[in-house]
Amino acid sequence: MTSTSAVGDGEVVVGIDPCPSLVPDHMSIHPSCLAQKVGQVIFRLMESQFAQFGLKIRHYSVLGTLLDRGPTSQQDLGTYLRIDSATMVATIDDLETMGLVARTRGLRDRRRYVVSITPNGREMLERIDRFVDDFDTKFLADISPTQRTQLHRILSKLSRGKTLVNAFDAIRNS
Repeated sequence: MTSTSAVGDGEVVVGIDPCPSLVPDHMSIHPSCLAQKVGQVIFRLMESQFAQFGLKIRHYSVLGTLLDRGPTSQQDLGTYLRIDSATMVATIDDLETMGLVARTRGLRDRRRYVVSITPNGREMLERIDRFVDDFDTKFLADISPTQRTQLHRILSKLSRGKTLVNAFDAIRNS
């Protein structure tokens, strides 16, 4: 819908209401455009709600990776998660300050830091996992549980597939 209002001197300002969907019709025929916008919206919603934990999504990804992979060098964590070194240092600093990770010098190479999740970090990760489950239920309510499972399967396949991984790594490393 559009709305108009007179400003003065006969000038009329025509405004437009927000698009009723997140993606304009013309762009919505492309799955990549839909995925981009929905991903952007979910990221912003989730990031704003992670504030209750004093964390950001990148903190969650580091904690989850440390739980899955065990103690890992700071540099290897950045490479694995595709997080630049400056952001990784700041992220580990945040987590260390909160007592969620421990950073120690490597035994073989004293120049490297090895990061491990602490018991408090494991506890926080459990809290966040429960929160994300609730988040998914709340913000993906427009699709059925079966469709959520299908969406998860498709997104996991894209996330693990060589096409997007290789294309993203190529632009990151250029």
